[in-house]
Amino acid sequence: MNFKEIKTFGELKISGYKSLSIKDEIRKNLIEKISKKEPMFEGIVGYDKTVIPSIVNSLLAKHDIILLGLRGQAKTKIARMLPLLLDEFIPVVRGSEINDNPFHPVSKFAVDAINEKGDETEIEWISRDQRYSEKLATPDVNIADLIGDIDPIKAANQKLNYSHEGAIHFGIIPRTNRGVFVINELPDLQPRIQVGLLNIMQEKDIQIRGFNIRIPLDILMVFTANPEDYTNRGNIITPLKDRIDSQIITHYPKVLEDGIKITEAFSWTERDNKKKIVIPYYFREIIEMTAVQARMSEFVDQKSGVSARLTISSLENLISNAERRAIINNDEMIMPRMCDVLSIIPGITGKVELVFEGEQEGSIKVAKALVSKSVREIYRKYFPDPLMKKKKVNTEKEVKDIYGEIVEWFQYGGKISIKDDMTFKEYFGELKKVDGLEKFVKKYPQFYESEFELASLMEFVLDGLHQNSKIAKEEVESIVIYKDLVGSMFTQSGSEFGGFEDEYYR
Repeated sequence: MNFKEIKTFGELKISGYKSLSIKDEIRKNLIEKISKKEPMFEGIVGYDKTVIPSIVNSLLAKHDIILLGLRGQAKTKIARMLPLLLDEFIPVVRGSEINDNPFHPVSKFAVDAINEKGDETEIEWISRDQRYSEKLATPDVNIADLIGDIDPIKAANQKLNYSHEGAIHFGIIPRTNRGVFVINELPDLQPRIQVGLLNIMQEKDIQIRGFNIRIPLDILMVFTANPEDYTNRGNIITPLKDRIDSQIITHYPKVLEDGIKITEAFSWTERDNKKKIVIPYYFREIIEMTAVQARMSEFVDQKSGVSARLTISSLENLISNAERRAIINNDEMIMPRMCDVLSIIPGITGKVELVFEGEQEGSIKVAKALVSKSVREIYRKYFPDPLMKKKKVNTEKEVKDIYGEIVEWFQYGGKISIKDDMTFKEYFGELKKVDGLEKFVKKYPQFYESEFELASLMEFVLDGLHQNSKIAKEEVESIVIYKDLVGSMFTQSGSEFGGFEDEYYR
């Protein structure tokens, strides 16, 4: 039977429809999903063995929950997926402001309607999306916003005294009755407003301005918070924390591949043009590793966290730089080059909060140092470590340095300049000048499928050698110059970071 065709309370009773509380409804649907082995929280990566089981346990226990974690850990996204565990539609008394259940009306409006009309009381069906509300906690939020207040104009127009329920203007929480209500950044809510939530959490009812009005609510309360908020911007008052049944700790991706999947899912990589986009995997790894390094850096405030938005913005900037070059040169393919990695810096500097030492060095220097460390780490996944000690074949002879021919070319005065808008022919031709470079990369055919990817790998090798102090690199506006390391020491202190990079990493 199509329940949505039912228009009156009498028809609803005859249909055999069973009404459940919000938490029982979620529990029922959750058990069904688990039994059928259906995926839950699709698109949430890296939480399958940690966060999601904790959420499922809490919902099975019919708990109100708080998601506690640093910025960019999908807390709000998870909360917004909870309505998927609700029934597709439920019946409410038509005209009710607080989604009254026809079987258990709680507002005066719904009670009067059912007392007056009985089985002829009109009902309507609301979707699961209409049963979700969310409020960002800010210091200016007041109790009237959340719970409600007496509306003097409404009271005057209807000639009601202020203690009459009909004079109430309901806040966002009562209007989410029989649904999921989320408060983001709970510690930002003033303590006196948090006190106003206690009755909702414990007694499941609301009171307005001390008048004898008690409306029992059927609601799942979900909160999100950053743990640092407990000391920096505000506190969650102890009685409220005690009434939140389950506290679930979120985290950043534990493996690089999970971070890459998240970045890929939320970044705009498929541009609205007919040009083919190819992104070698090591670029994704470099960007994700940059976030990992930032989360460990002594120059970054670890208490504030490093959001996944850093990697999303960085990847989009990287593609945009390659796209700009393709438009200038009328290329059919958009593919990043190592020189494009400089373009991700604006996606980093605004996403990390620095400690005092980091502020002293400057956000751009710190961002470049993070990228440098990332390139160094990822390079060793693809090619031999340039700093690895040479192995002796016997006591008298050493194996030849596999990078020797490349490094020697620079030592004898070789130098190449790469501009980020060069045509592919110019770019490839410049890289081919380096003795032994193309030959070296061709030893690893598994890493490339075309000349475009071969050329990009050749520059990757040069950048890897620079990050391991084998050759020097100079950045002048949009031009990258690779040259001999020793010769560059006469003009700068070891690297483009003026010694900062060496001090930071060694």
